[in-house]
Amino acid sequence: MKVKILLCIVFISITLGTACADAQEIKLPLKQVLDVPLTGNATRLDYQSLDTQSGRLYIAHLGDDMMTVFDVKTQKIVGDVKGLKHVHGVLAVPELHRVYASATGTNELAVIDDQTLQIIARVPAGEYPDGIAYASKEKKLYVSDLHGKTDTAIDAVTNKVVATIELEAPAGNTQYDAETNRIFVAVHKLNAIIEIDPTIDKIVGTYPLAGCQDAHGLLIDGVNRFAFAACEGNATMAMFDLKTKKLLAIYPVGDDPDVLAFDTQLKRLYVSAESGVVTIFDERSNGLETAGRGFFAANAHTVAVDSTTHRVYLPLEDVKGKPVIRIMIPSDRN
Repeated sequence: MKVKILLCIVFISITLGTACADAQEIKLPLKQVLDVPLTGNATRLDYQSLDTQSGRLYIAHLGDDMMTVFDVKTQKIVGDVKGLKHVHGVLAVPELHRVYASATGTNELAVIDDQTLQIIARVPAGEYPDGIAYASKEKKLYVSDLHGKTDTAIDAVTNKVVATIELEAPAGNTQYDAETNRIFVAVHKLNAIIEIDPTIDKIVGTYPLAGCQDAHGLLIDGVNRFAFAACEGNATMAMFDLKTKKLLAIYPVGDDPDVLAFDTQLKRLYVSAESGVVTIFDERSNGLETAGRGFFAANAHTVAVDSTTHRVYLPLEDVKGKPVIRIMIPSDRN
């Protein structure tokens, strides 16, 4: 069945023009490589983090309270880290040999040794810890708190909370921009991106995203200086210029968009949604061009990509009663 979503695409330009478009299904330029069974039950999966140095992909298996470690080179499961109650966010930090996981069920950030896969510390992280970012220059972690409307700053050396930054709105995902040494947070209700200076742990800017309802997922293209925010309230995605700090455009995506992934070599952006719709964009100098949009699989709301091999990883919670990680590759690129 064709997915057809009537949306209004808002383009922010000198004239502040507005154009409406009928966002129809466009064939996804992907072909399947392999389905690899995951451990655990057919329950909800969430964020992923790829360590390109080791080739390990860390996958939050929220419904089974664990994080699965998958080797993208051998295409095999390395192991599971259990005892992570309702794990949402995961982030690999190779320079520290640590993996971090937000356990919403216990309101804490788990610190995991990436060699032994043992939990070595648990740090309080608000009322509903979710997304995680690492400010490398300051050696601090920032954890989104959806219910507490804050971002929790944690010293990565001592594993101690050093600041709680009030956002006055539910926090979506948090990302770090290495070029400016800034933390950016997508926030619901305010429908904005908030900028934090990690040297002082203070908000230094709030940037409204007109046409974006409930900004949640967030991704930064640090090379080309763009940020992308998934607007889960109205099935759109905002493109934000990090240089001018201005909204560039709003694009239609699948209902309830969540996780984003970016292939830095192909300049290709993947937007996965709770509705199972995946939207693919190619980044151009003046905006984005839609390369594909369509239903991929039920609950296909989390995506990761390896920019070296261009393989796309979509964990699926229920394929014939089992969780799997479905590996895809672009069908329109050599």
